[in-house]
Amino acid sequence: MSRGKFITLEGGEGVGKSTNLQFITQWLTDRNIPFIQTREPGGTPLAEQLRELLLAKREEIVNPTAELLMVFAARAQHLAQVIVPALERGDWVVCDRFTDATYAYQGGGRELNRAFIEQLEKDVQGELRPDKVLLLDLDPQIGLQRAAHTGAADRFESEHLAFFHRVRAAYRERAEAAPSRYSIVDASQTLPEVQQQLAQELQRLL
Repeated sequence: MSRGKFITLEGGEGVGKSTNLQFITQWLTDRNIPFIQTREPGGTPLAEQLRELLLAKREEIVNPTAELLMVFAARAQHLAQVIVPALERGDWVVCDRFTDATYAYQGGGRELNRAFIEQLEKDVQGELRPDKVLLLDLDPQIGLQRAAHTGAADRFESEHLAFFHRVRAAYRERAEAAPSRYSIVDASQTLPEVQQQLAQELQRLL
């Protein structure tokens, strides 16, 4: 049995990940491709509890290193319990964010040492990397305006604009450094245009 494909959908706030995740999963369903849909942080009961801790607003200042370690703790559980078993049985995995989000939010946004993140990535994931990273790219100011209509802001969504500009820059830097594995999708386009590009990228994986 061949290994499944590992696809991640990345991007900052308000880029349309939820809508486009539905498009991707419907695309796979229409082609009878077995898949699971999951998310980070999260994907298992323990990882979802860690997600709640990470997103909750609190009076206590969360140390950026503590935040980073919680992200990788959730990821270790997610990989062991969900992602790796699915790939090994031949299922495709569609994940709402993965380690690129860590480089973007903790590395770019929080300005943590990238070498530290790289070491954790190596220790937790080994050689496992997504086959395709679909990056929905949008001016953070527009994205935050969109996100404001979706409900109360969590701890990350409440950050200042400069934080999200650093997040976007970190995402783009990673995507531009490895264009064969990353696809930058202009999320300011109309939804049909965005989804046409996503479909083209998915087709190339078949």
